[in-house]
Amino acid sequence: MENTKINARIKPLLFLYDIHTGLFPNVIVDITEEHAHNRLNTKANHTAWLAGSLVQQRFEMENLLGSDKKQAANELFKDYKGIQDNITYPLLKTYKDDWEKISHVLKNLLENVTDEKLDSIFNMGDMKVAHFEMIGWGIHREAYIIGQLGLWRRLLGYDAMKYPM
Repeated sequence: MENTKINARIKPLLFLYDIHTGLFPNVIVDITEEHAHNRLNTKANHTAWLAGSLVQQRFEMENLLGSDKKQAANELFKDYKGIQDNITYPLLKTYKDDWEKISHVLKNLLENVTDEKLDSIFNMGDMKVAHFEMIGWGIHREAYIIGQLGLWRRLLGYDAMKYPM
């Protein structure tokens, strides 16, 4: 049953959120662990880091709205850590499992967020940003990372990502 009291400002973001929720498992499906760490002799972020960073983004959004859950690989990604050389990142299945755990929790928080919370300010050190802007940026970043993962699929010789039907 659809929540008819969803904040009108968040509805368009929820539409994208739902799309991303279904795309992430599809964009990492069948990628081997060897390929997940392959940077193709570049400095680009590999699939394992991108996937973990994406999952971390969901946990950060959820924390922004008042919870304190953490993904299994939190130590590798907390404080916006970039990719680390000579680190074996977790299995893609670990990220998929954490994605499934956090996605319904965060969606519930987004469906029930108030204008007061959306308008309240999040302090990022030198920057102060409204929670609404942070959520919007986070959902935009999800699309950006899913796109990068889709490109990695093709560069590594996999079929293109399938859209959920």
